[in-house]
Amino acid sequence: MNKSELIDAIADKANLTKADAGRALDALIDTVTDALGKGDAVTLIGFGTFSVKQRQARQGRNPRTGEPMTIKAAKVPSFKAGKTLRDAVQ
Repeated sequence: MNKSELIDAIADKANLTKADAGRALDALIDTVTDALGKGDAVTLIGFGTFSVKQRQARQGRNPRTGEPMTIKAAKVPSFKAGKTLRDAVQ
């Protein structure tokens, strides 16, 4: 499912216009992005938790040359599915 298909599904289930559903989805994405940018977690009970995790620096290899290199530490977004979502998938 891509973004436009998701907007169509939201519009149908919530009885909204596609434009309203698109704005609502964009607002959700912006809000989650802003919260993660500040280092906050976003928990949607039953769906899951979006959070930021710290990845440590590590040794890697340049795939072209095979030369060892250091990969910098980084903050990465993470998602952990909630029980309701996990159960629905199985």
